[in-house]
Amino acid sequence: MAAIMNTETATSASTRTHRSWGRDAAGVAAILLVAVIGYFVFPDNLALLTRIVAVALLVLSLDLVTGYCGVATLGHAALFGSGAYAAGIVSAHYGINDPLLMTLAGIVGGAAAGLVSGAVILRGHGLPQLVLSIALINLFHEFANKASGWTGGSDGLSGISADPIFGYFEFDLYGHTAYAFAIALLLIVFVVLRLLVRSPFGMLCRGIKEDPVRIRAMGASPKAALMKMYVISGAVAGVGGALNAITTQVVGLDSLSFTMSAESLVMLVLGGTGSLFGALSGTVIFMLFEDYVSAANPFHWLTMVGALLIAVVLFAPKGLYGTAAAFLNRRKEAGQ
Repeated sequence: MAAIMNTETATSASTRTHRSWGRDAAGVAAILLVAVIGYFVFPDNLALLTRIVAVALLVLSLDLVTGYCGVATLGHAALFGSGAYAAGIVSAHYGINDPLLMTLAGIVGGAAAGLVSGAVILRGHGLPQLVLSIALINLFHEFANKASGWTGGSDGLSGISADPIFGYFEFDLYGHTAYAFAIALLLIVFVVLRLLVRSPFGMLCRGIKEDPVRIRAMGASPKAALMKMYVISGAVAGVGGALNAITTQVVGLDSLSFTMSAESLVMLVLGGTGSLFGALSGTVIFMLFEDYVSAANPFHWLTMVGALLIAVVLFAPKGLYGTAAAFLNRRKEAGQ
């Protein structure tokens, strides 16, 4: 009897593993498909698509702490901006123009900002966390503004340049190399995060979101786990910031703005929290919709964006992707 139960358990675990890998492969294929479609639909506006990828990395990092850990924050752009400034500073001030090294600098800068932000924000709970996060983004913004010798202050950090990737692929004016580089970074980050959220550490963070008291009673430290996730989140946001600095060759204070933090949260809610696919879909839908309506109606585009967000919150509270996934699951269960 025990042997049969063990066999069934092993079979069930194997089935779940195969399904997870299948979803991973489907996610990678979907990203590549959307990237190819975007390349042919917007051949003259690849800069917009590259910008979408950079912001998507920020939203993915926000999903790690908000969607998976339940930490409320409105200051996540501090991590993105820190990564952007780190990549820009090593290029403009130290002459390190290799895109991979600049990306590594962005990862380090974002992780350091995540460590600082986590140490402060995790001291509060609920609304105090939001207040602390808003205070932090304002402090990061003001520090970057005052340290004008390093950051360029309100004029922005210029003088950034990127060498050809591996010495062969130059960043051309049409943005082909930048777009391909952005998609490659997104795919790498996506695969790593899929493995992370399915790992025991990822499941621990989900448990902390659901019931931190029980996790503490089991002998684990919720604060230590959340700090680790905040640092990882900072590293992911730093990749987005570095990508933005490399492709635009300038870093402005807007990368550390409260507006960017709020918009990233809106994108996450639009797609659906607690899902990497939701974070990606919310970013793409929001930024493309915003670009389209702002060009079609420059005077009332904010009204249209607001109407979209209200409709989603009222009729799809789990987000567009989350609601669609829940609907398909119900149909699947009903058909069984």
